[in-house]
Amino acid sequence: MSDNAPTSNTPEPSDESVRPPLPPHSADAAAQMPPVAPPAQPAAPAQSAPPAHTAQVHPGAASAHQPYAAQTPPAHGQAPYGGYAAQAPYTPPRVPTYAEAAAQYGTAQPGPAQPGSPTHATQPTAPYGSAFGGAAAAQPSTSSSTTQPPAQTSGKGGAGKVVGMMVAAALVGGAAGIGGAAAWASFVPTSQTVAVASPQNVTVNNTDSVNQTTAIAAKVVPSVVTIEASAGSSGGTGSGVVLTSDGYVVTNTHVVTLDGETGNAKLSVTASDGKVYAATIVGTDPTYDLAVIKLKGASGLTPIEFGDSSKLNVGDQTVAVGAPLGLSNTVTTGIVSALNRSIQIASSAAPKGGDQQDQSPQQGEQDSPFQFDFGQGQQQSGSASISIAVVQTDAAINPGNSGGALVNGEGKLIGINVAIASTGSSSGSGQAGSIGVGFSIPSDIVKRISDELIKDGAATHGLLGATVGNAAAQEGATTAGALISGVTSGGAAANAGLKKGDVVTSFNGFPVTDATDLTAQVRALAAGSTAKLVYLRDGQSATAEVTLGTLTD
Repeated sequence: MSDNAPTSNTPEPSDESVRPPLPPHSADAAAQMPPVAPPAQPAAPAQSAPPAHTAQVHPGAASAHQPYAAQTPPAHGQAPYGGYAAQAPYTPPRVPTYAEAAAQYGTAQPGPAQPGSPTHATQPTAPYGSAFGGAAAAQPSTSSSTTQPPAQTSGKGGAGKVVGMMVAAALVGGAAGIGGAAAWASFVPTSQTVAVASPQNVTVNNTDSVNQTTAIAAKVVPSVVTIEASAGSSGGTGSGVVLTSDGYVVTNTHVVTLDGETGNAKLSVTASDGKVYAATIVGTDPTYDLAVIKLKGASGLTPIEFGDSSKLNVGDQTVAVGAPLGLSNTVTTGIVSALNRSIQIASSAAPKGGDQQDQSPQQGEQDSPFQFDFGQGQQQSGSASISIAVVQTDAAINPGNSGGALVNGEGKLIGINVAIASTGSSSGSGQAGSIGVGFSIPSDIVKRISDELIKDGAATHGLLGATVGNAAAQEGATTAGALISGVTSGGAAANAGLKKGDVVTSFNGFPVTDATDLTAQVRALAAGSTAKLVYLRDGQSATAEVTLGTLTD
């Protein structure tokens, strides 16, 4: 018997050989045609990654795409590299055979595949929808059937939901201008004044040009209030941020005490919807210039959403919301100009001695170019100083923005506005307006202190137990940092092994360039906190772990 099997010239049967001839193209012929069972089709092979090819650099290829070695080279007539095919591999749906279509629909004319059938293929998502806030930015339906858009709900509550969807779409969309406008036009095609959070209004005159800032304002404005404080003939305005729906609000100490002038100022708070509330002080924290007040009889307020200030980058988008010069619901925009910044600022409400418990007297008494962004009627007259860590922004902050919100591109709180730099006089009526150098207390610090104020009516702060000065100001200095000029026996610094002459260059990962930096970071932590120091001694770098003491009034 031969090893080679005999060959046959008989052709193998195929789908075409069993397919009936095409009937005449008429409805009657189609109706009379008996259904033909489709031949069994082999199971579709599982999708797998295309085989790797030799990596070659294609001229004009976008570096952001995956390497071409992981892609199948385009066949003749397909999109070249760098086109749509380079962004996402696309497998066209299999076209059903004539017999399959006839068996399924009872007609000689092939029709579209139906969901659930073996030949059903999901339509690809619009390639640019999710990137630019197009249709994919909204919740796309997974059904292939056509649905009607939901009826628009009349009244403030319904409009609030509509804009809530717009906010989500615009913030997720990516490209603010296109995403925000598309989302707004989709949900609110004809409105000019749109209720955002009942009964707050945001005026929109051109729905085709709505951008991301509009969406952020719609989300944040209901969480910011205007505060009027008065005591006798003195008074001023500031801002506050809603923490809870029942009326806890965080602001600055200098707003509710008129910079230490009084401890029982009369407070009148106007919410973004125009409602006016009386308020009482829950607790003040002059060391970081924060305070919490409680609105009387409040309910249903919109709390701010906190962001993580430790994850900010220079250049991140910022939006400031507050009441500069008493102008409620004012929105300004900018970027994060600097991080790891600390400022020393005069404050009459500061604890006795101010920074001098940890700083040399000459460091705590120096003139400062920074000042609280006071509202109308307030006068600045600091008798001591405080050192605080801040986020620097070029979003316009003016007198009256104090206590208001600084939020990121997602509308989340990243800071409480507190101070501005001025090229004019540092006190009284010589105060200048915004020059694009504003400061906000980071939200991570705000969260800790406000929680303590609500719980205990007071907040605690760390104490290093050392007097410090500016290392760079010393004769023959070779590095910047906080120079330890003395330590307190039994204090935190002494217990950690620090000595006179050491230069602290880092505290808990934050760079330290002078005494203000070190003091601000120490005060940012609660009493009893543990921190890691990096310092120089005789030109050698060393680390130490320190358990902070408690700052006293």
